[in-house]
Amino acid sequence: MSLGADNLSAARPARWTVLWRQPNFLLGVALTATLVATALVALVWTPYAVDAISVPDRLQGPSAAHWLGTDLLGRDVLSRLMVGARNSIVVGVVAVGIGLVFGVLLGAIAAARGGWIDEIIMRGSDVVFAFPAIISALLITALIGPGAVNAIIAIGIFNIPVFARVTRSAARQVWAFEYTRAGLAIGKGPFAVTRDHVLPNVASVLIVQATIQFAIAILAEAALAYLGLGTQPPAPSWGRMLFEAQTLMAIEPRLAIFPGVAIALAVLGLNLLGDGLRDALDPRLRDWRAV
Repeated sequence: MSLGADNLSAARPARWTVLWRQPNFLLGVALTATLVATALVALVWTPYAVDAISVPDRLQGPSAAHWLGTDLLGRDVLSRLMVGARNSIVVGVVAVGIGLVFGVLLGAIAAARGGWIDEIIMRGSDVVFAFPAIISALLITALIGPGAVNAIIAIGIFNIPVFARVTRSAARQVWAFEYTRAGLAIGKGPFAVTRDHVLPNVASVLIVQATIQFAIAILAEAALAYLGLGTQPPAPSWGRMLFEAQTLMAIEPRLAIFPGVAIALAVLGLNLLGDGLRDALDPRLRDWRAV
């Protein structure tokens, strides 16, 4: 028994050591860290006020004064990109948080209770899952109007069935193990077994899924802002910046390139980070013995 535990404890550091040698994972960490650092800096400082209009400076190219130039209204593009990163992270964190809280709760209940409760929760998830975030945003907008909060709610609702399915699938595997059955045999209730044994063992799967859903949330927020359903002006958003740049593509393509590249790099970084975490936390995917 102790030999098995020693082997497991030795395998985990080896797995992480090999992971840190993977270029894709390192790139994901670097891109994600850059996104977070940019958002944190934007909380306290930007080169210019994001809503400062300067008509004489409109459509200037990159320069020492404006590193990425200015837009149609003379606003500093770099400042708006920085604050857009902050807004994207806020939307991602809250939307993924909504999905985690409600999705994990529903998925854990479905796995623990089974039967008709499991069936109702899963069929309800199917119904919600049939409406993507953009469709949900259209429905919410028709009722209470567009805005960043409504976009967060729509993306969060879309995340609930995703986390419910992932939690239920992983939890059902844990419930098949002998130690969970032993917990029931000694008098623990399903809630106590779920809290003490099931959730700790599915946490790694949820962490990976949260990273992936974070990237999807950034894409969804940009799409909603582009359609006018998300962040409203004058607040900057990468998707809104793309919308405002579309009429100037022929003369100032940089106004679309910069936010487009920001979205692509943020999503790429989170996806690479999620893939690396999945490889490290799921021993079934790869043999991580040191080479």
